Amino acid sequence: MRDKDDSVWQVLPPNSQVEAAVDSLRMLADPTRLRMLWLLCGQEYDVSTLADAVGIARPAVSQHLAKLRLTGLVTLRRDGRRSVYRARGGHVRRMLHEAVQAAHHHVADLPDHD
Repeated sequence: MRDKDDSVWQVLPPNSQVEAAVDSLRMLADPTRLRMLWLLCGQEYDVSTLADAVGIARPAVSQHLAKLRLTGLVTLRRDGRRSVYRARGGHVRRMLHEAVQAAHHHVADLPDHD
């Protein structure tokens, strides 16, 4: 990857940022969480609707959402008695999109590009 300013890659990020990034990437290493986060990038979901969308039980969705919240990848908003979740901002959406696009290039044997 090349940036306009390649010098950013010459200095290691602080340990706290590295650990947080590793935790986030670890969360994306689970296919169910990746699928859930993908949907949450597009709109808000409550647990029941998200469970139906990904085809797993509500308790499992709740556990996955708790992990995604703990690592800062999703946010929670109360809507009356309902809890609704959404991906946490543009950085999360771009990170997930880039991961899926990189996988697409690998699987489809497409050339690299910047």
